[in-house]
Amino acid sequence: MNLLVTGGGGFLGQALCRGLVARGHAVTSFNRGHYPALDALGVRQRQGDLADASAVLAACDGIDAVFHNAAKAGAWGSHVSYHAANVVGTENVIAACRAHGVGRLVYTSTPSVTHRATHPVAGGTADSVPYGSGFKAPYAQTKLVAEQAVLAANDAALATVALRPRLIWGPGDNQLLPRLVERARAGRLRFVGGGDNVIDTTYIDNAAQAHFDAFAHLGPGTACAGRAYFISNGEPLPVRGIINSLLRAAGAPEVAGSIPFGAAFAIGAACEAAWTLLPLPGEPPMTRFLAEQLSTTHWYDMAPATRDFGYRPRVSTAEGLAVLGASLRGDASSSAHVPGTASGG
Repeated sequence: MNLLVTGGGGFLGQALCRGLVARGHAVTSFNRGHYPALDALGVRQRQGDLADASAVLAACDGIDAVFHNAAKAGAWGSHVSYHAANVVGTENVIAACRAHGVGRLVYTSTPSVTHRATHPVAGGTADSVPYGSGFKAPYAQTKLVAEQAVLAANDAALATVALRPRLIWGPGDNQLLPRLVERARAGRLRFVGGGDNVIDTTYIDNAAQAHFDAFAHLGPGTACAGRAYFISNGEPLPVRGIINSLLRAAGAPEVAGSIPFGAAFAIGAACEAAWTLLPLPGEPPMTRFLAEQLSTTHWYDMAPATRDFGYRPRVSTAEGLAVLGASLRGDASSSAHVPGTASGG
C-alpha cells in the first residue's frame, strides 16, 4: 500500500515510517524539513506546511491511507501557531483524504485533550473520561478540536481512529529525555508535589505498534472506527520512579528535591507573564499547565484498545529502559529497538 505519514521526521514519526517500511509498504513522509534518516529507510519525502491546504492535497495524491502524526507540541507558543498546525492542518488532512478517496486515517492525539486542572484519572477509558476544559495551554485545546474533527469525519468512505499515547520515551528521543538530563545535571530539576502521583508512559515501539494494530483493524463500521483510545505501556508508576529510571539509563544524576504544587503553579504564572511581556527566547521552565500535569495522577485502561484492535504492549518498561541505556552508552551489541516490535517489523 501507499501510505503517508505526516511528521515522519519526528520521534514517533520515524518509528512509524521504519515499521511501515519493514511491513512492505511504500511510505511517503510529509515534513517541514528534510531528514537523511528517512532517506536511509527509503521513505519518499515531501516538504510543506500542514496549514498549506494545497501542499497537503498534493501529498495525499495516490495515497491509500494516512497516519496523521504531525503537530505543534510543547507547552509554550501563540494560540495562532498551534491552531494553524493542529486544527487547520488536521482539517486540511481530512479534506485531502476526501478529495483523493483515501480510505483510512489514523490520528495521533494525546491524553492532554482530557486534562482538567488537577483532576486525577485512575484507570479511565476514552468512554469514561470526558474531554477537558479550562485549558491553560493552546496545545491541549487545539489537539482536542483536531481530535473531534477526525472522529466526526468517520463515515462509510473514510474510516478514522484517534490514539492517545501517554508520554512517549525510548531510543531516539530528542525532546523529553535530553531536557530531563540537562536540567538534572544542572541541578534545576524538581518534582512537583512530591513526585508520588502515578502516571502512564509509553515506550516508543509500543506507541508505534498501537498505530499499526489500529490501522490493521480499521475500516468502515469496524469496532475502532470513529473512536479514541488511550495508549500506554499499561504499567502505571509514580513520577519519581519513572523520571529517576530514565535519568539512570542516561547516566545522569537522580532527583530527590520537590516543590509544592502551589509554588510551582505560581512560578509557572510568573514565567508565562515574563515570556509574554518581555518576551524571552525559548520555552519557560515552568507553566501553569505543566505544574498541573506534573503533579496529578493520570493513568488509563488499555482494555478498549486490546478489545477493539488487539493492542498489547510488547516491550515492558524494564526492557525498554535496558534498551535505552544500552543505546545511550553506544553498546555495539545493542539494538536501538527490541526485535519483533514496531521497528523490527
